[in-house]
Amino acid sequence: MRLFRVGLFASVAVTGTLIACSPASDEVAPLRQGIIYCSEGNPESFNPQLGTSGTTIDATSAQLYDRLIDYDDEQQAFVPALATRWQAMDKGKRYRFTLRDNVQFHQTPWFTPSRPLQAHDVAFSFRRWLNTGHPYHEVNGGSYPFFTASGLNRLIEQVTVIDDKTVEFQLSRSDSSFLANLATDFAVILSAEYGAELLSRGTPEQLDKQPIGTGPFVFEEFRKDLIIRYHRHENYWREAPEIEQLVYSITPNANKRMLKLLTGECDVIPYPLVEELALLDTGDDIQISSTVNPNIAFWAFNTDHPPFDNVLVRRAMAHAINRPAIIQTIYNGNARLATGVLPETSWAYSPVDLTYGYDPQRARELLTEAGLAEGFSFDIWAMPVQRAYNPNAQKMAELIQSDLAHIGVQANIVSYEWNAFRRRLARDEHDSVLIGWIADNADPDNFFRPLLSCAAVNVGTNRANWCVPEFDDLLIRAITENKTETRKKLYHEAENWIYREVPLVPIANSMRFQASRSDIHGVEVPAYGGVSFRQAYRSDGAQP
Repeated sequence: MRLFRVGLFASVAVTGTLIACSPASDEVAPLRQGIIYCSEGNPESFNPQLGTSGTTIDATSAQLYDRLIDYDDEQQAFVPALATRWQAMDKGKRYRFTLRDNVQFHQTPWFTPSRPLQAHDVAFSFRRWLNTGHPYHEVNGGSYPFFTASGLNRLIEQVTVIDDKTVEFQLSRSDSSFLANLATDFAVILSAEYGAELLSRGTPEQLDKQPIGTGPFVFEEFRKDLIIRYHRHENYWREAPEIEQLVYSITPNANKRMLKLLTGECDVIPYPLVEELALLDTGDDIQISSTVNPNIAFWAFNTDHPPFDNVLVRRAMAHAINRPAIIQTIYNGNARLATGVLPETSWAYSPVDLTYGYDPQRARELLTEAGLAEGFSFDIWAMPVQRAYNPNAQKMAELIQSDLAHIGVQANIVSYEWNAFRRRLARDEHDSVLIGWIADNADPDNFFRPLLSCAAVNVGTNRANWCVPEFDDLLIRAITENKTETRKKLYHEAENWIYREVPLVPIANSMRFQASRSDIHGVEVPAYGGVSFRQAYRSDGAQP
């Protein structure tokens, strides 16, 4: 992770941009015993099992919940969390986990737990999305996109409680990505006791709205478009957080987030405007941290919508856009040009460039071959929020729009509020979309099945709606193979499939940035997963 400090803004250009957004009367007051995080949007729910939004993950997973196992970036290994140990049996078709003693669930005004964590809680958390007949399966939508897209819902055949401290998973086959998927931010553990109590009250929907977990912070309240409040979990099984309060001030506008950071109304912000930070005076007021983040920004074509059902048109679009110019304009040198779906950080990455070079003449030839010599009109959907993989989708869409105009194609730019944007995408309303993916774990499968499998079409994470059974079979062969070199070859073959068929155009692999006041420390931005405040603290003014 890189870290540097900048002083309060003095640049006329930056000041002019930021001052336009003055603080509103309902802003959150600075916290002496806590931290204010200015997030870019509302969470979809308070249970990350129900979606794949990074905004939801950042707001919930590491703050409210724990998993059976974690992934340690430095060790590059799985490490104990709620499970102290685990063993694979029957050639990787059974996994048995032993749970940690005396792990306490949150106590709130609406729920008082009567016992610590048990194997029944693990079984409840997994059976909810595994079993369509489970009383909670259909609650709050009945969609569990990560588990469906990753194939976990077909891989796990049974979850068995051996005793209070032991739980066992029976798999349909050995799978090299199983443990990696258990270490993601989606595989959180809920309270079976809380679930049963809500059913008895007739309010099961509250499970995902007034959450109960074992994590370092306890949920207090959520006011849409304004605020989320958490407080410290005093009985946390790890060392309790140092900060007493954690507040999410929901601030979609990037300029306003910057202003609130500079004026002290926010302690930490995600996705700072890197191009404007470069103009700030050097000093000791603000610190910027960055980390290598396995991600990809891409332009996906809805292959169910003509003319993108024609591979010649998709190839023409790939040739028509000037990706190096996009990288320079949008990322200000803080990203590399993607050479395929897998980023350079992946162990299965191949240095062979499997992308289309900027060639407007070839793009016109392909359109003529496809019977579209006169061009056509379509929509580009641009995300309304900043993400690590794309800090400005609107500007990127404008650059693509300009490139396409040179080959006689009219692109209309469309956007909505973030959660509405995602709902409409899932309903297949888009022609094409600028979006991306941040890896949930270190396994390369995480870049393929959630993005391009047939199962991912059904849950809306396959934005291209591209379903090829032979490609799915290739991915299954890759996860059932134990030899790393063989797996690499299979993933290289998958990259070639994508190059030939062009369901999406890889654009960039970028750094992930975060900005904070200089007295804030320990805010973790892991390579995989969302932000964590478990080890965050505020110093007394002394420099660390």
